[in-house]
Amino acid sequence: MLKKLSYFIYAAALMLVCSCSSKMQPMLAEHFTVTPKVLEVVGSEIPVTIDGRFPKEFFNKKAVLTITPVLRYEGGEATAEPVTFQGEKVQGNNRVISYQRGGNFTIKMTFDYVPAMEKSALYLKFMVSKGNKSYVLPDVKVADGCISTSQLYKTTVSSANTAVGEDAFQRVIKQAQQANIMFLIQQTNLRSSELNTQQMTALEDSMKAVAEDVERKVLNNVEVAAYASPDGGMLLNVDVANGREENTLKFVKKQMDNAKLEGYLDSDYTAEDWEGFQELVSKSDLPDKDLILRVLSMYNEPEEREAQIKNISSVYSDLADEILPLLRRARITLNYQLIGRSDDEIMAQFAEDPSKLSLEEILYASIVSEDAAEQEKIFKTTIRLHPNDYRAYNNLGVLAYKRGDYNTAAEYFAKAASLTPSAPEVNVNLGYMSLLDGNVVDAETYMAKGLSSKVGEEALGNLYIAQGQYARATEMFGDKATNSAVLAQLLNKDYSTAKATLEAIKTPDAYTHYLKAILGARTQNAALLYEGLKEAVKMDASLAEKAAVDLEFAKYANNESFRSILNK
Repeated sequence: MLKKLSYFIYAAALMLVCSCSSKMQPMLAEHFTVTPKVLEVVGSEIPVTIDGRFPKEFFNKKAVLTITPVLRYEGGEATAEPVTFQGEKVQGNNRVISYQRGGNFTIKMTFDYVPAMEKSALYLKFMVSKGNKSYVLPDVKVADGCISTSQLYKTTVSSANTAVGEDAFQRVIKQAQQANIMFLIQQTNLRSSELNTQQMTALEDSMKAVAEDVERKVLNNVEVAAYASPDGGMLLNVDVANGREENTLKFVKKQMDNAKLEGYLDSDYTAEDWEGFQELVSKSDLPDKDLILRVLSMYNEPEEREAQIKNISSVYSDLADEILPLLRRARITLNYQLIGRSDDEIMAQFAEDPSKLSLEEILYASIVSEDAAEQEKIFKTTIRLHPNDYRAYNNLGVLAYKRGDYNTAAEYFAKAASLTPSAPEVNVNLGYMSLLDGNVVDAETYMAKGLSSKVGEEALGNLYIAQGQYARATEMFGDKATNSAVLAQLLNKDYSTAKATLEAIKTPDAYTHYLKAILGARTQNAALLYEGLKEAVKMDASLAEKAAVDLEFAKYANNESFRSILNK
């Protein structure tokens, strides 16, 4: 009886051992390699690659193993797509793992980033199925934490160069007053009817105005250009054009003397005005104008051209009536410069009565003044006098943006957009507002519409950082010295350029120094790290708390110098 009992116990134990040995053993962290070693946010995602290996004699021939990556953080967890493997004796479509040899595998995944993931850990969960039974293997932690430096774009964009709606003020404006004197065929005399036209009266008035207002109007020269139509012989046309030039020149000299206008008087003549002929024909409604233009392109010699055109008998009479008379002329041009108000005059007029300034002069006044309060006053005055111009609203938004009043900035940008939705400056600034909120999709839409603005490429650089396109971002910034440019270069691992850009920033803020500290950590330059972090915390004490948990500084977390900076 005792022997039978001992045998029963032995058999039961053997069955238990066999049963246990049939289960797959837990996997270990050493079976996995994670890239990157410390997780990092790229754009709005955390990309991860896990390379694993199943040891030999590990994978049960009749088992199915499902691996599920899980990123756990305070308040939640994110699960990636599970991957399933099977033993050699399982009927299925999963990857087969040899019991004798084991096998290697690679899992690629991305997690949508949320800020709480800065403090996180990546685990692998294991579910084994064998026949109708399932059991769980212990979870394995394969990575700790997450670097979120790329998310600093939401801060660096606050110091980006916003797009200003610029004025179109010109201090010096070129002016040209013209009048034509028409001649009869083969005639050179100036007819009184041509000397009393509205054009000629306006020209004479302009001459007097230039002569009387030497401070605001500066004469360049007066030009006389005389022409003969391209019909008739060349010798005849030379005499005719020359005679028209001489007679017109005498008349203009007299007019300048009467107006007391002193300056250069230039003159020239064109014997056969083929250029003017071609222009008039191309703009006409003549039925055979294409044929005439083709003749002009085929023949270069004036006599041949004239002969070929005269052969087109159906249209030559129309040319004689409609085109050629308009070429028998002398053109008088008064060229002068209109000199606008000086900076002092504009500011004095603004203080006295801004309504007497043009819209462009008022907007220009904001450039003359470097005081933000005065600029705000100027833009509000612009809105009062010119309520439908988007630029003043946009520029008020820029001022609010620069001082960190983003709610006010958003209101002004929205008003500017309601007036001129296509304005590139407004769209760039709306794109920046979207980036501040982390809304990359809307930012991309706005930035595309604002590319033609002066800061369009720089704005794209900020967008590319948010999208994780660091090389393109670096290219867009060029040699711009901004926090955003430094961030792009750091993320693109272009550390030498990042250092040069940091040194070129004229007015560094707290985040400029924080980026310097990150650069020091990434390049194992402790002195640079401490220098940057010390200044960053001095300018913004809240950065001490951020640095304390920032995995960029993980290697220095227990360093006495590092801790002393954070505790000050």
